[in-house]
Amino acid sequence: QRVLRLAEMCRRLETEEEKVLPFYPSSLAEGEQRDARRVLEETPTEPLAQAMWDYVGLERFWQRFNKAKLEEQALERERAALSQRNRRLRQLLRQYLAGISITQEMLGQPNPL
Repeated sequence: QRVLRLAEMCRRLETEEEKVLPFYPSSLAEGEQRDARRVLEETPTEPLAQAMWDYVGLERFWQRFNKAKLEEQALERERAALSQRNRRLRQLLRQYLAGISITQEMLGQPNPL
């Protein structure tokens, strides 16, 4: 019962777009989808299957949770790539600025011009 209340609460917090659009398109053929629906509608007889039946209402929650985790990992990878690019650009900028600036050390060295 607590699981069902939690699923209902999660459903109320979904946006209209999330309620209307399917979360993930199915990769099953039409016949496979019918078979899957038929199996899901049957009452489970095994103890483990009966226990899992209590948590079917949280399926959308776990889909959204997993999608958020995947997005978090993708953003972390993008952040790491951007951080590395930023370090490289800063290094190039330091090299450029060192090349155009005049210091006492440079004045003491032979000038190629």
